[in-house]
Amino acid sequence: MAADDVTIVLADDQELVRAGFKVILESEPGFRVVGEAADGARAVEAVRQYRPDVVCLDVQMPGVDGLEAARRISALDDPPAVLVLTTFDHDDALFQALEAGASGFLLKNASPERLIDAVRTLAAGDALLAPDVTRRVIRRATATPAAGPGTGAPTHDPAAAIARVGLTDRETEVLRLLARGLSNAEIAAELFVGEATVKTHVSNVLQKLALRDRIQAVVWAFEHGVAG
Repeated sequence: MAADDVTIVLADDQELVRAGFKVILESEPGFRVVGEAADGARAVEAVRQYRPDVVCLDVQMPGVDGLEAARRISALDDPPAVLVLTTFDHDDALFQALEAGASGFLLKNASPERLIDAVRTLAAGDALLAPDVTRRVIRRATATPAAGPGTGAPTHDPAAAIARVGLTDRETEVLRLLARGLSNAEIAAELFVGEATVKTHVSNVLQKLALRDRIQAVVWAFEHGVAG
């Protein structure tokens, strides 16, 4: 196995589904399925054993389901990216997956190309922020104001919000591009800089906003009028 291979653990209670996903993923050069599991508890064990780059979790599994498995995996030291796969396009499942620490959410009826792209995106350290999912995340987050960063009613003074948290001009640019759903590679191309530079800016943005991940940063940008 090459050092730069993307390693994957598949967790689904249906063996045929796992077999199909494995064929699809291993058709992509550099992708390797290193472990499989039929329930959430075994998925956590497989992650501990194989230390993959990405784990693909079904939501509905016997015993420990995919959402609880995502929580346990996200709590591990240096956890992999979690891609939640489901047959249900319901907001509750989406938001529970995001709250459980998932970096991406994909319907099982997505095309093989979408699955490959999703795994590649997560392995690169990006969240899977499809525009339609992003809009739903924002709608849900801004509809229920709560205390703390990344929540509450939108403000109409983006300059004041940016100044309050101390974002630089370049960090603000990166945040606006995040809010458009761009990946690190796409942001790098837009700004004519390297991906490593973009990763540093994203990390600085999250730290200054006291947020966990890119999804929360997108919500913050829309709430505070910084998105566009």
